[in-house]
Order: sequence, then C-alpha cells, then structure tokens
Amino acid sequence: MTTEPQPSIRDLLRKAKAFSPDLPAFDPEVVPDTPLALFVEWLQKAVDGGVAQPHAMTLSTSSPTGQISARTLLLKDVDDALWFASSAQSPKGRQLNQNPRVALTLYWREQGRQVRILGEASRGPREVSARDFTARHPDSRAVAIAMTQSAPIDSAQDAARRLSEAKQRIADDDGFAPDDWTAYRVAPTSVEFWQATTGRDQVRLRYDRTPDGWTRTSLWP
Repeated sequence: MTTEPQPSIRDLLRKAKAFSPDLPAFDPEVVPDTPLALFVEWLQKAVDGGVAQPHAMTLSTSSPTGQISARTLLLKDVDDALWFASSAQSPKGRQLNQNPRVALTLYWREQGRQVRILGEASRGPREVSARDFTARHPDSRAVAIAMTQSAPIDSAQDAARRLSEAKQRIADDDGFAPDDWTAYRVAPTSVEFWQATTGRDQVRLRYDRTPDGWTRTSLWP
C-alpha cells in the first residue's frame, strides 16, 4: 500500500480561494485632490458594503534601534489626520514617544482593497483622550486601568483582584479617565490605495505630501 504524497505548503497556498469577481472598480484618473478624501470614500463604501470590522487597522511602530512592532487596533476618527487611542505606557505608546513615525495598513478583503499610510503620530488634546476613554464599554475601561497593557500576569488571582477593583472604580466614577490614556493623531505623508482585480494585475495609486500640497502617482502592480 502506497501513501499519497502530501501537497507542499506552496501548492496548498496556490489553491487558496481568489477574490470574488464582483470587486469595485477603481479609476485613478478620477479621484479627489487629497488622499483622506478618497480614504473616507473607500471607508464609507466598506461600511455600506458590509465589510467586517472596516475600521480595524494595523499600526506599525519602531524603536530607536529599528525593532519593528505591529498590532491591529481600531481607527477612531478621520479629519485632517487618522486617529487611534491607547495607553501612553503601553509598548506602542513608549515607542511612539521615542519615534513618532508610523505605518498604518487597512485591508478590506471583501472588496479587494488595501490602504497603506505613512505618517507621524502626535498626541491629541486631553479632552479628546478623555472623551474616547469614557465612550468605551465599562469592562473595557476596567481592563485598561487594572494593569499596564502587555504587562506579564504573574498571578491569576492578583489579576482577578485588580480587575475587580478597576470595575468598582469605574462604577463609582463613570467619568474617570486615566492620565496615560491618549488619543493619537497620525498626519499622513504618503498614502497608497491598492485595488485587486479579477486578473493578476492590480491598480495602485500613491499620494505624496509636498510643500505645495499632494502629488499623485500611479504605480506598476
């Protein structure tokens, strides 16, 4: 009896499901003058199209020595910048304090779209940070103040006690917002829009900030 050879990982990946043929069109010749205007258009279409968690984005940061970290968090707002929130004492907060240059990536699989953003993060006004924190679910707020984000859990009993105390603090003062909770704004310097197609090519358009505004460049797939 012979055993059938198992497919390699490379062969397995080649069999992965491709994009749906019902992808949205993207004409890089008919776009707004600024990248965030186009970003909001795409975000609205992602929401209206039922994309799951369309505000989930990957934030990539770097330490002064070049060690890169990436994690997924939620986009909170868009004006002349993109906003997210976190503890300034978290690993990402410490890296941002040392090196504010970041990369953001949003991927909307259902629509075959990706947006890549390079920019610089800075702290927003304190009242925006406090408002963001108090808008979170009470349990989420309690987790945020129970222990420093990403701190090791040495004892499950101690962690449970800290969480219980944090929940009580939130219940006693619904307007409480810790000083370290920070709303960050990312001012973009480069934004690339990527649209998959049913073929093997893609449509790519990059905006780059200049002293006079924004330039646009179509990129080879």
